[in-house]
Amino acid sequence: MFTKQDYEAFRTLRITHMAQAFEALLAQETNELVEPENLFRQAATDALDLRRSNKIERLIKQAGFAFADATIEQLDYRTEREAINPIRIKRYAKNDWGRDPVNLVITGASGSGKTYLACALGIAACHQEHTVKYWRTDQLALELLLVQDDLIAQKQLLNSLSDVDLLILDDFMAVGIDPRAVAGMFHLLANRDRRLPTMILAQTGPDYWIEAIHDRVTADSIVNRLANNSRRINLGSVDMRREMSLKERQGEDF
Repeated sequence: MFTKQDYEAFRTLRITHMAQAFEALLAQETNELVEPENLFRQAATDALDLRRSNKIERLIKQAGFAFADATIEQLDYRTEREAINPIRIKRYAKNDWGRDPVNLVITGASGSGKTYLACALGIAACHQEHTVKYWRTDQLALELLLVQDDLIAQKQLLNSLSDVDLLILDDFMAVGIDPRAVAGMFHLLANRDRRLPTMILAQTGPDYWIEAIHDRVTADSIVNRLANNSRRINLGSVDMRREMSLKERQGEDF
């Protein structure tokens, strides 16, 4: 059995979980006749699985999803929502976001399920060990305003979001953005342009976005970067939020 000093060494080497797994396997009577190297190999596999599971859990927590338990399996694939095709969604769920700089624009009426779909895809990306960050656009604009007088904090925020594998911006242009925050938004999207993908969730399309940003030159630059290098999913007008609310009141599974 391992001693306290052994575990100090394991912690230094960052293999504590593997040592614990190996010790647990050795203690099992059913493993008395198993070769030690096979038990050691199994312990290493178990430790790697645990490390990966912890990493995925950490990535999901850090992403800040609106729906932290969203899954692609729970999506409604009814025929009226033909844009949500199971094959298409599974392909997105396995997408290598860190190597695919094409943006994804998801549009649809309020309550159509844009946020849930984006969170499901984002969580799937975390399971592929990609870094993801979810922001409501108005909240991000406010955060950009809060750090505009602190150049170090501003740089840290922009750098962290510029380098995340997948950035999700929800409720894009649902409300007006303070003109003072638009410059920060431009720098962020310019830094990501054709390098890393941004997922945009909106009730409206590019024509409206241009009108919603007061500075026309900056508006053209932002919209051009988002819209001209993107795939699109239109969820239409099925009100999933209303249907979910009705089914919950009726006590049915959704």
